[in-house]
Amino acid sequence: METANSSNILASTFYLTGIPGYEEFHHWISIPFCLLYLIGIMGNCTILHVVWTDPRLHEPMYYFLAMLSLTDMGMSLPTVISLFRVLWSISREIQFNTCVVQMFFIHTFSFTESSVLLAMALDRYVAICHPLRYATILTPTLITKIGIVALLRSAFAMIPLLAQLAFFPFCHSHVLSHSYCLHQDMIRLACADTKFNVIYGLVLITLLWGMDSLGIFVSYVFILHSVLNISSQEGRFKALNTCASHICAVLILYVPMIGLSIAHHFAKHSSPLIHIFMAHIYLLVPPVLNPVIYSVKTKKIRQGILHLLFPLRISSSVM
Repeated sequence: METANSSNILASTFYLTGIPGYEEFHHWISIPFCLLYLIGIMGNCTILHVVWTDPRLHEPMYYFLAMLSLTDMGMSLPTVISLFRVLWSISREIQFNTCVVQMFFIHTFSFTESSVLLAMALDRYVAICHPLRYATILTPTLITKIGIVALLRSAFAMIPLLAQLAFFPFCHSHVLSHSYCLHQDMIRLACADTKFNVIYGLVLITLLWGMDSLGIFVSYVFILHSVLNISSQEGRFKALNTCASHICAVLILYVPMIGLSIAHHFAKHSSPLIHIFMAHIYLLVPPVLNPVIYSVKTKKIRQGILHLLFPLRISSSVM
């Protein structure tokens, strides 16, 4: 009986991987990772605090930015504990149930972030193409519904994919390629027919990321058409400048995401360092860079952060 229980425990235990060939440097490698996580958490928490407390930022554009910060943290924070457990040589083990929960949060918030970027593109479309109707179209109620639908759509879409994993036997290697769990990494270890997961995963990516990216592209086609109809060059530049931060956020999410998908599907036999490098860029770069970009490019966000850091100095300069 004890032998059966121990074999079940072993069967449900997986082993995470740090950076192969650099195990002796893991403690040093953990320092930049720690700094990046801290920068990402502090930056996104600052954005959320400023949007929440500054009445000037109670506008649709900044509500969507707050959603982007929440999805950024939701995508990256689930990996913190497992990453540092590996890099600090505490433990490489992770239980199947924990792995599935981690996958659920990573993939759900990844799809949700794509939906939020689509909502932000629509926000820019309404602001530039229909400025007089901006406040009446994008009401707080509609914005709340968009956020809830984006999250629920992503969460429910992931349930069949992850539920199927419970029926897979993992009879060979239990060593994962990363320091956290990804669906495409786990099904590679299954000793069963994974056709459903592969096809469903591709359909999911096509429908969710594909439709979101198509929606973003169409929004910018209409935005560009509207901007070209502006007579003054200064007006054109000002209109396009309001979209610069969003375009950067789209590239920051989609480029690593596409790169990671390509690496998993078409570069299976390439160096493990490529997969690990792409996976960490995919999870760490958006939470770190998005707050920086919006702080630099968006005047009201920049003023809100300065007011948060130097309240007395800003107040005295205003008076």
